[in-house]
Amino acid sequence: MFIHILHLSTSTMIDLHLSTSFLFLLLPITFFFFKSIFSALLIKYPGKYTPISYPLIGSLFPILQNSHRLIQWTSDIVNDSPTKTFLLHRPLGRVRVITANPAVVQHILKTSFHLYPKGKAARNNGFDLLGDGIFNTDGDGWKFQRQVSSHEFNTKSLRKFVEHVVDVELNDRLLPILATSAATGTTVLNFEDILQRFAFDNICNIAFGYDPAYLMPSMPEAIFATAFDEAVTIITGRLRSNLPLIWKLKRLLNIGSEKRLRIAVGVVREFANKVTKEKKLELQQKSSLDSVDLLSRFLNSGHSDDNFVADIVISFILAGRDTTSAALTWFFWLLHKHPRVESEILTEIKNKSEYPIYDEMKEMVYTHASLCESMRLYPPVPMDGKQAADDDILPDGTFMKKGCPITYHIYAMGRSEELWGSDWAEFRPERWLEKDISGRWIFKPRDAYEYPVFQAGPRVCLGKEMAFLQMKRVVAGVLRRFKVVPVAGIEPVYVSYFTAKMKGGLPVKIEERNE
Repeated sequence: MFIHILHLSTSTMIDLHLSTSFLFLLLPITFFFFKSIFSALLIKYPGKYTPISYPLIGSLFPILQNSHRLIQWTSDIVNDSPTKTFLLHRPLGRVRVITANPAVVQHILKTSFHLYPKGKAARNNGFDLLGDGIFNTDGDGWKFQRQVSSHEFNTKSLRKFVEHVVDVELNDRLLPILATSAATGTTVLNFEDILQRFAFDNICNIAFGYDPAYLMPSMPEAIFATAFDEAVTIITGRLRSNLPLIWKLKRLLNIGSEKRLRIAVGVVREFANKVTKEKKLELQQKSSLDSVDLLSRFLNSGHSDDNFVADIVISFILAGRDTTSAALTWFFWLLHKHPRVESEILTEIKNKSEYPIYDEMKEMVYTHASLCESMRLYPPVPMDGKQAADDDILPDGTFMKKGCPITYHIYAMGRSEELWGSDWAEFRPERWLEKDISGRWIFKPRDAYEYPVFQAGPRVCLGKEMAFLQMKRVVAGVLRRFKVVPVAGIEPVYVSYFTAKMKGGLPVKIEERNE
């Protein structure tokens, strides 16, 4: 025990000394530029403050000043730009292009798709966790996984399996927990945590054929989920690091956050490999398998390399675990603030059977529009990036040097007056709808490059329909029986890692619906 504590103490001290050394290296620069930087932060351009870049440190001080609201800060800047594109200068001469221009988004995601891969830097940042999975690879590796995954996602049997998994989790776990909370009348639940547990159980069942039973009345700690959170948080820190050399040095020395990442990834990969091996053994012992989870499908199609299959499944968990829970968390908060919309959705729900089938879910167009509107304002993934594989000129005239990263700002695009009108700040599902000659609502989709919440082009999200199916079933099941009432005085803050969250979660009380 003493040796363990001593080891931790030594590691912490090394980490501290390393950070301190870098701090002292920056002190002379800080002193030299302090007065000019302070003045630069106050330089006003029409409508917004624009970050000023200086030699060596770039826009480091404005970046640090706004680090707690980086998404909102960059959104304000890019929407104030006449071209909806700007250059963010980072320390040591590194530049990132940030855009909210639909023409540019279409250019990088479709028209010149071959010129804008994920890129080596992004791949290196995420490799420890994602390996060669579909979300962390380019070229032939990506094409192969995309082809296999596309085939599996388009099967009717998978859709039915997803419906079954979601219904069981909803009726046997989520709704009973909400009913117990409503019966007490005083219990406060973190609804974000509830929805994350719900989504985690679902995606593990769908991906692995494994039930972690994370959503239970006792709210157990899942070692895999905790390790996954730790890994995602640290890798996000890597991506946003102003001095990548620091995390690379920590990794080399196996200290601090990089040591924690190694431990967390070890837990995740041990679990994924264990489940993969068990599933392979199960397949060998039976000529046919009732399970139609994604892992069984991949193994049955002849893809047997343990690490390769684990990479794919971990990627699906990353994509499916936090995205739907983030979307639903903000959705229920917005509904409470807009009772008219909640009433419209409730009317639509009550016109369907208590356990709606797939075709009925497709007919819930007002609910669908409300979910789209919620994700416009609070997208589950606020920004995504690519890297120029060669010199290029964007449609707005911006020159892209080979190797330059570019980020398309989904959060900013949802707040663009040019795209959504002067009422962009309003939560108004009707902007997604029009009425036919009989007066019925018809869903009116927006251009994918104006609303890239599910990406667009060749990399468009394969799980889009699965996500809407899951979200609609949750909305119908919960709202039919309960009111979700956020605790008074809470004003949630939008924060983001790989996916968006509410800072501190969403504390709510659950009330039985009497009407």
